[in-house]
Amino acid sequence: MSRPAPRSRPRIAVFGAGSVGCHLGGRLAAFADVTLIGRPAVMGALGDGLTVTGAGRPAMTVAPEELTLATTPDAVAGADFVLVTVKSAATAEAGRELAAHLSPAAIVVSLQNGLHNPSLLRAALPGRTVLAGMVPYNVVRPEPGVVHQGSAGVLMIDANPRAIPLVDVLTEAGLPVRMREDMREVQYAKLLMNLNNAVNALSGLPLRDQLGQRAYRACLALCQREALAAFEAEGVRPAKLGPASAARSVRLLGLPDPLFRRLARSALRIDAHARSSMWEDLERGRPTEIDNLQGEVVEIAERHGLAARANAHMRMLVREAESAAPGEARRWSGAELLGSLLAAVRAS
Repeated sequence: MSRPAPRSRPRIAVFGAGSVGCHLGGRLAAFADVTLIGRPAVMGALGDGLTVTGAGRPAMTVAPEELTLATTPDAVAGADFVLVTVKSAATAEAGRELAAHLSPAAIVVSLQNGLHNPSLLRAALPGRTVLAGMVPYNVVRPEPGVVHQGSAGVLMIDANPRAIPLVDVLTEAGLPVRMREDMREVQYAKLLMNLNNAVNALSGLPLRDQLGQRAYRACLALCQREALAAFEAEGVRPAKLGPASAARSVRLLGLPDPLFRRLARSALRIDAHARSSMWEDLERGRPTEIDNLQGEVVEIAERHGLAARANAHMRMLVREAESAAPGEARRWSGAELLGSLLAAVRAS
C-alpha cells in the first residue's frame, strides 16, 4: 500500500511582529515556514536568532535561517495564513497594505487587543476570510532578540473550517488553541481583562506584584464595574474565560490580599518578569492602546447615557504618561492611584 504524501508545511506571515508576533512566530518556526514582518529595529535585533522563553517551557532559540525577516508588507505574498499583531491604531493602514499583496486564498487572523480590528480588516479586505482571534497571555521583550511569555492561557480563534490547518500547526507547536463560536463575547471579555494594562503600566510593577496589592485591584475593579454596566447597556454578556464569571471576578478583586491570593491562585500564576504591553510601550516611548481599552469603555458608556469616570480618568493619566520621556512616566502607588480615581468618580 502506498504511503500518503507528507503534509506540506503551512506558510505563515506575522504582520506587525513585536512581542506577541515574535513569540508566536518563534514557537511556530519548527512546524511552518514563518515570515516575521515588523519594524526595522525589531527585525534588526533578530540577526543572531530569536530566543523564546517562559510558560514553563525550556528556553528555545530559533536560528536566523529558520525565519524569514522582513520590514515591508509585500512579504505576505504567498502566505497561507497572515497573523495580524499590529497595534489597534495601525489596523486600518495594515488592511490597506495587506490588500495589495495577499494571495487570493490567504486567511487573515486578527490577534489584537480591542473590539473592532477584525471589522476594520474585513472592510479593507472585501471578499477575504478574516477571522477574530485572541491571545490571553502576557508577552514582553526583556531584551533585543528575546521574547518572554509571562502567563498561561489558551489562544482562541473564530470557529471556521478554513482555520483548522492553522489550529493544527499551533497545537503541534505546543500552543494551546480553541475554536470558538462566540468570539464577539470573547473579545469583550478580553477587553475587560485588558483594563488592567493601564493599572499595571502606571504602577511600574511586575504584574504579579501589582495584582497582589488590594489598592491596585480596587482601581481595576472600578474600571471593570463601569465596563460591565456599559456592556450590559450594549446588550453584550462577556464570555466566561476562566473559572469565575466576570461579575464574580470583579468581586474577588476587593478581597483582602491573603484571601485573594488563596481564592484567585490562577490570576496570580504569573512569573516575576510579566508586565503589561502598555508598560512596555511607556518604557519604549511608544503610543499605547489606551483609546482602544479604557477609551472604548468610555465610548460605549456615552452611547448609552452612562458615565465611565474611572475609565476616562485612567485614559487621561496614561495620556499624561505618554508625554513623559521613555521610562520616566510617574509610578503611582496603589493608594495614590486609587485616591485619584475615586476623586474622579465622585466628581459631579
